[in-house]
Amino acid sequence: MIITTIQWIKVTASVQCFPEDKQRRIPMNIGIPKEIKPAEKRVAATPAGVKALTAHGHRVYVEATAGIGSGFQDEAYAQAGAKILKKAQSVWEKADMILKVKEPIGPEFEYMKPGQVLFTYLHLAAARELTENILQKKIIGIGYETVQLQDGSLPLLAPMSEVAGALSVQMGAYCWRPKTAAWESSCPECRA
Repeated sequence: MIITTIQWIKVTASVQCFPEDKQRRIPMNIGIPKEIKPAEKRVAATPAGVKALTAHGHRVYVEATAGIGSGFQDEAYAQAGAKILKKAQSVWEKADMILKVKEPIGPEFEYMKPGQVLFTYLHLAAARELTENILQKKIIGIGYETVQLQDGSLPLLAPMSEVAGALSVQMGAYCWRPKTAAWESSCPECRA
């Protein structure tokens, strides 16, 4: 069974706070900042995902233009129930939990606040500065790459693996095409 980020949040963020009252849930302030890593155009949640979160009582704050690179306009997020904020800092300040696609980098470290949940691909083994900031600021970091089902599978890595597998064949075919001077200048990585 593959779970989506939104399904995981429903399970974990909508914690029952009173066992005798099964309808009572703890709403969260969830922030979705624009990705700032170079060439990263994805966004952590679609408008449909925001609608699912707000339907469960959560407040969602989306940085203006966060979804543009993925084809989602601010208006779609607003119609789904999100509040659009102009600055990344405002999103981080309002949020109990931050949803991102990629790990935070340099400028985002100053926005982190103690106790905040960070739900993203973290890749901590390769990112000492990120790891130190998460520890220093007492961030609750949940790496997509570490979410496991009971059978030990990693459902949030499966889509990435499928994309990488499909692209590897295309890149291999591209690199094996007949070599010409024009080809070598267009693909320096493929020179053999």
